Amino acid sequence: MREIGAGLAGAFILFFARFITAVRGRWDGVAPTDEQRIYFANHASHGDFVLIWTVLPRRLRFATRPVAGSDYWLKSGLRRFIGRDVFNAVLIDRNQATRTTDPIAQMTEALDAGSSLIVFPEGTRNTTDAPLLPFKSGLFHLAQARPNLALVPVWIDNLNRVMPKGEFVPVPLVCTVSFGAALALAEAETKQDFLTRAEAALLALSPKASAP
Repeated sequence: MREIGAGLAGAFILFFARFITAVRGRWDGVAPTDEQRIYFANHASHGDFVLIWTVLPRRLRFATRPVAGSDYWLKSGLRRFIGRDVFNAVLIDRNQATRTTDPIAQMTEALDAGSSLIVFPEGTRNTTDAPLLPFKSGLFHLAQARPNLALVPVWIDNLNRVMPKGEFVPVPLVCTVSFGAALALAEAETKQDFLTRAEAALLALSPKASAP
């Protein structure tokens, strides 16, 4: 029954996301193929991974797991149900002082089981005026651990205006999820050089990057 409930809840969440945002997926430089991938995206809302899931083809959606903070998604029974049962998220403890499991080990375990991942390299929601927060080192260590997997940048546009921080009623606005060309860690590339290149690839997908 729990599995049936999770399926129904997932279908409702995806329908609601489409209804509120009329979300469109743009595949620029990469196609929605069955290749196992690590999608890395900007992070401005708790609904970010929902929109990515929404625009993925169904055959890819259920093989793709979001990586999210356990401090948020285990805070209540409803959040736990949505995070664990509906989206099958890889839930990590973002507090270094309290964590008992290495987040990279959690993610590589999911990858080795055949899943693709959705990760947010900023590490937390961006509520500033800057287009991106500086990337944490996790994406680099993940690329080191599984260098043969494609790293696909994903820019989510407008969702922060649909559900601003502290608000509970969404504002209907059109959102776009743009997928860019895949990256790979170059041989002998330093952590900082790789993160700078990954940030640039993500920013290039932003509508502001192409504005005159």
